[in-house]
Amino acid sequence: MLDALKRLFSIPAAHAEWGDVAAWAQRRGHGFKRARDAEGFVIDGRLEGIPWRLEWGPAQRAYIEGQELRLRMELDLPSDMQMLVLSRPLMDLLEKQTYERFTQGMQTQIDSATPEEMRWLVMFPKVDLSTQRALRTHFGVVASSPEAALAWIDGPLAGLLEDAANGPNGLLRDAVPFVLMTLRGRTYLRMRLLQPDTESLSTALAIFETAVTQAVRAVDGHTRTSVAWPATGNTAWQTIAPGDDPSRPKDD
Repeated sequence: MLDALKRLFSIPAAHAEWGDVAAWAQRRGHGFKRARDAEGFVIDGRLEGIPWRLEWGPAQRAYIEGQELRLRMELDLPSDMQMLVLSRPLMDLLEKQTYERFTQGMQTQIDSATPEEMRWLVMFPKVDLSTQRALRTHFGVVASSPEAALAWIDGPLAGLLEDAANGPNGLLRDAVPFVLMTLRGRTYLRMRLLQPDTESLSTALAIFETAVTQAVRAVDGHTRTSVAWPATGNTAWQTIAPGDDPSRPKDD
């Protein structure tokens, strides 16, 4: 009973706190919904007619503490176009955890419970960022096709990432955990974001939309490889169809 009352009285405060976000989404023509349990929100939008989804709420990855921002978009990218950008401190952390998991734990193979972010550090080569000196200080990249990954990040995307990491008020300053990846034809962004202010959302969305645009362009120069990742039930982000109502409970 006490918990129910606490939730009831906390909802108006949350509405007020996210009023600027809801207004921001409305001005841009996006849909805004509160997530279930009043723990976050969902924004639906479109880029060149293709829908994307933004979620803010409790973190779904152990390497992110507190609240996180997630963005996802379905694209018709080649299934073997698997590319991953990580903030440098997060890459170092996941490499250490992966090494410990498969040495101290005496584990001999990667299972489907391991997030793609960790599996790909073992599976794919690191991309040489020697031509992207400002970028490599703050980020690491691995990919099934290093050439495609370089084409993906080169130019506007690299510039936005550098600004976000280097600026005095940059979104990715202070070693914020950050993940940007293409997987099974989709593009994902995931990062820690404790407070969802409109400036941070605008910056994250600009990075994401630029990543989407450049991923599509990189397809033209993409050389398919023999690397193929076995299909599993685990995905980089929980699948939510564009028409789903996040306020409704899911079926067990």
